Amino acid sequence: MIAGLDVGSRSVELVVVDAAGRVVLARRVPTTFHPLRQVAAVLDGTAPEAIVATGYGRDLVAGAGLGAPVSTLTEIKAHAAGAHRLFPEARTVVDVGGQDTKAIRLGPEGRVLRFEMNDRCAAGTGKFLEHLAGVFQIPVEEFGAYALGGARAVPIGSMCTVFAETEAVSLMAGGAPPEDIALGLHAAIAARTAGMLRRVGLEPPVVFTGGVARNPCMVRLLARELGLEPLVPDEPDHCGALGAALEGLARAATGQAAGG
Repeated sequence: MIAGLDVGSRSVELVVVDAAGRVVLARRVPTTFHPLRQVAAVLDGTAPEAIVATGYGRDLVAGAGLGAPVSTLTEIKAHAAGAHRLFPEARTVVDVGGQDTKAIRLGPEGRVLRFEMNDRCAAGTGKFLEHLAGVFQIPVEEFGAYALGGARAVPIGSMCTVFAETEAVSLMAGGAPPEDIALGLHAAIAARTAGMLRRVGLEPPVVFTGGVARNPCMVRLLARELGLEPLVPDEPDHCGALGAALEGLARAATGQAAGG
């Protein structure tokens, strides 16, 4: 069995595949401030032959002594591989995670042709939504449904987390319905994400992965921006871990140890 670990800023996902590439186990735990402790927890009771780590914490895992050989894989390649397995016809992937957004153009065999990554600012990511949901005093898991209650998206001028919060508070003080403000925040993220996809050469079908793909408002608004319905996996935040596990299986078949 081969394990794929996606160590993200908000959660750690584990996917274990057998020799035939079938998923035999999938788990998810919060990252917290002790990612290695959480990695050990999510691996508890498993005995993989090899582990492939991806996500922002992949290099941390590589030297953790987890009882099995550990190699690493970039998030771009991991999400590309996972999306291709789930939707072989996919030509574009967008991953909106807790810390960054990735737009990836795929070739017919799932090969990465081009990508763009927003990793220098939290704008438009899960962390952005989580922070602003706190401003509205709503759990982030419910923020998308709340925004869908808006009648008209209030334009939001800034995608900076701090400035967007200030703008939202100012709009509330001016009497704008909070649901309309929340809808406007989601619309701004959708427009920004669609722009990234167009820059890498948008081609359908588009797969929407990452934790933010669980947000119904983001799915609906991104579909409106793109003029097409994105494909959303049943477990969108496990896509990177799945891709890492599948890459580990390919490496085992060729005797390759190092990652990239």
